[in-house]
Amino acid sequence: MSAEYILANGNKEVILCERGVRSFDSSTRNLLDMAAVPNVQGLSHLPIIVDPSHATGRPDLIPSMSLAAIAAGADGVHIEVHSCPEKAMSDGPQALLPNQYAELFEQMRSLAQLMGRTIDEPGQN
Repeated sequence: MSAEYILANGNKEVILCERGVRSFDSSTRNLLDMAAVPNVQGLSHLPIIVDPSHATGRPDLIPSMSLAAIAAGADGVHIEVHSCPEKAMSDGPQALLPNQYAELFEQMRSLAQLMGRTIDEPGQN
């Protein structure tokens, strides 16, 4: 209900974000629940994005989780990108390199097109 509270107090630009939940499994930072996407869409009028960078904490898992987010119907995907992750002031260990992101973006765009959806270029919305 926190999103509804924010909406009721005048901010109409609210987006929900799936970032995972704590779990007993220590192989990732959090457990990323893709079922949350269609579940929330059935319960709320608000858009929902997925943050696989934060949820997994592992750049090797970001591509598959990003594609899963598109397949689940997410309205967006938040991905950490840095040209020199080891020097990033924050979130470096969970970031993709720009060329990795470019490749993933094209894969996400292709998957979205197969599903009859489109993806905006980064920074276009």
